[in-house]
Amino acid sequence: MLRIGLTGGLGSGKSTVARIFEVLGIPVYYADDAAKRVMNENEQLRKKIIEQFGAESYAEGKLNRTYLSSVVFPDPQKLAVLNSIVHPATIADAASWMEQQHAPYAIKEAALIFESDAHHHLDFVIGVWAPYELRLQRGMLRDGLSKEAVQERMKRQMNEEEKMQRCDFVLKNDETELLIPQVIRLHEELVERGS
Repeated sequence: MLRIGLTGGLGSGKSTVARIFEVLGIPVYYADDAAKRVMNENEQLRKKIIEQFGAESYAEGKLNRTYLSSVVFPDPQKLAVLNSIVHPATIADAASWMEQQHAPYAIKEAALIFESDAHHHLDFVIGVWAPYELRLQRGMLRDGLSKEAVQERMKRQMNEEEKMQRCDFVLKNDETELLIPQVIRLHEELVERGS
């Protein structure tokens, strides 16, 4: 079975693409959701987060995402520390999940596949590309954030052109080319390669 990464910048539409693959019967691991789950369930991870960011990181036994976000997002060094704690646990969780799948291929959907070095554990990486202005609009609509807040988040991600150059396959989600036929063509190729 092939292990496939699916990535793209904020607002690129990678979650939409992931859902299309799911409709085609392909299992998808959503790294952001998994990271939240692992941060709640993994006791060692919980201890490390509390050591670094304080007891306020958890409220009533659950991850206090609002507090943690307010601490790490304004400070790139603190964000890097959090990522260095969480990424290895999420990569291990994804690897375990992949081993349990029974399909020609399985997908790990994650914004930070290259930044977290998760690509080393994958056979191929699919990038979802959309132009900057469209990604900006989508981010503002989806998250209800100001233009400046979305731009700030986008700045923290790898340069989109560099990210796409590092991908093995690129799907265009720019509203000029239909997305579903692109996904179906790629799905057929991956099924063939994974058989």
